[in-house]
Amino acid sequence: MAKADTSGGLSAEERDAVKQRAKELREQEKAGKNRAAGDKAVRDAIAEMEPADRSLAEGLYKVVTEVAPDLVPKTYYGMPGFANAEGKIVVFIQAAAKFKTRYATIGFEDRANLDDGDLWPIGFAVRNWTPEVEAKIAELVRKAVG
Repeated sequence: MAKADTSGGLSAEERDAVKQRAKELREQEKAGKNRAAGDKAVRDAIAEMEPADRSLAEGLYKVVTEVAPDLVPKTYYGMPGFANAEGKIVVFIQAAAKFKTRYATIGFEDRANLDDGDLWPIGFAVRNWTPEVEAKIAELVRKAVG
């Protein structure tokens, strides 16, 4: 008898991300809302990235810590992210190498105050961290927490 496919159609990378998220939730439960533990987890996640993705994640880390210091560093499916006071992710970066895509994505969850009428962007493809990209992301993070 053939074994049933229980992957639910997920790719190997997606299954790994789900496993990583379960591990994160267990670790976060133990650490509580400990900023230092979250910061270490985010810095470790950044350090493990491919060089191109790492430079983008370092840029996001710098921007968020400068313009939204109240957001708490926290990993999100193994990705560097930043959460609000309730522990809910507001902004995160998805590395290109993680899902074998051609660009990294900086994403904003529904807690981000980016509302603009009936349609607004919440995900941004990023290939290079430039002064223009940094300024735009800083503007978005400021608005997201405003």
